[in-house]
Amino acid sequence: MSASAPLPELPVVFRPTRTRVVLVTIGILMFLVLAAVAVLLDRLSPGERISFIFTGGLFFGGLMVLSRPKVVADRDGVTVVNLTTTRRLTWPEVIRVNLRTGDPWVYLDLADGTSYPAMGIQPGIARQQAIGDARTLRALAEEYGTSSRG
Repeated sequence: MSASAPLPELPVVFRPTRTRVVLVTIGILMFLVLAAVAVLLDRLSPGERISFIFTGGLFFGGLMVLSRPKVVADRDGVTVVNLTTTRRLTWPEVIRVNLRTGDPWVYLDLADGTSYPAMGIQPGIARQQAIGDARTLRALAEEYGTSSRG
């Protein structure tokens, strides 16, 4: 993001949209196929039918967990939602936003010396979107974090 480019209106949500669409689509299709098998196979007992539908539900649920990551930035900080955790960080806690070649997602370097993954920005199947999102998040961290560190 260039120095003259305006910052986005807050709050802003970053998420791997293409990856999410693929996961949700596969989850729905897997559930429908397994439910159809449960309904269409005459030789299945009621328990077997239920197990097919339950297995489809498990596939769907697992893929929904994988599609959960996002990063929400607002004036006070950033909320990072990963697979099973959510962490709220204030802007002064975020020292640097990194997306290096080969990284599976953005990493936030924190004021306590640790690094925290932000899986909501990942280059997977939408590399250019991830690069743009990482630059925007970096600009927001510099704008709101640096002025707070003063």
